[in-house]
Amino acid sequence: MAGVSIKVRLVSLAGDLLNLSIVDVKRLLEKAGIAPKKSLGQNFVVDPNTVKKIVRLAQIKSDSRVVEIGPGLGSLTLALIDTGAEVSVVETDGALIPLLTEVLNGGARIVHADARTVDWQDLAPGKGWDLVANLPYNIATSLVIELLDEVPSVDRMLVMVQREAGERIAAKVGDSAYGAVSVRVALRAKATVVGSVPPSVFYPKPRVASVLVAVERHKQMETSTEVTEEMIRLLRLSFGQRRKMLRKSLIEVTTSASFTISGVKPSQRPEELDVEAWLRFAEANLQAGT
Repeated sequence: MAGVSIKVRLVSLAGDLLNLSIVDVKRLLEKAGIAPKKSLGQNFVVDPNTVKKIVRLAQIKSDSRVVEIGPGLGSLTLALIDTGAEVSVVETDGALIPLLTEVLNGGARIVHADARTVDWQDLAPGKGWDLVANLPYNIATSLVIELLDEVPSVDRMLVMVQREAGERIAAKVGDSAYGAVSVRVALRAKATVVGSVPPSVFYPKPRVASVLVAVERHKQMETSTEVTEEMIRLLRLSFGQRRKMLRKSLIEVTTSASFTISGVKPSQRPEELDVEAWLRFAEANLQAGT
């Protein structure tokens, strides 16, 4: 009998799910016997204006192909479907799959998987995919980098993340949040904070504010896998001691030739180098034979 009541409630909501209120969310979760999982960073959007804002900023159109990570109860998913786009969703919480199946009613492909291990070639084949996601803090930066490095079929992303993570993803040289993550993102994309999201639009309310970050892949910078891997190694070592000059933080893995060839000054600190300078430095370090 409980299953029937859930289905009836979902049918009555499905036509206007953009207006899903906090009362509706609580009722749906209660009827399904589900509680938001803190371990999965589950905070469901309950504000229709935020849903509309995300769809607008993601630039989803009728001919778009879009993957949504972490659809939750499906309110954003229905807004994406309403654009006429081809939509696939990836949900790691098996308890939400029956609920999503009822809500979406065949309007999107539902994949029960972890976004970090899903088969992206099967999920988003070819080119020209968009991605929309509400990412928990513990995987936000690593997943964005992984998608840029390993999933070339995704051209654009709009991710909702905690403010701190978003600032790190989009930071430029000179910003206080600029670090190894910023450099690695800049290698393959342009990232921009395009909006803020207050805790009040979620249930349950998170303790911190979130931001929307647009990530648009650009033409691949000319570099080799070897140089990229060397850059990542140098980033890890130098930003681990970010207040030190490079000649001190990298003293064991570089030589004076590395600086001379690249034009990087030994007195510079890691946050003073943009991605082009880091690539030059990494290539020079390989040439110097360290």
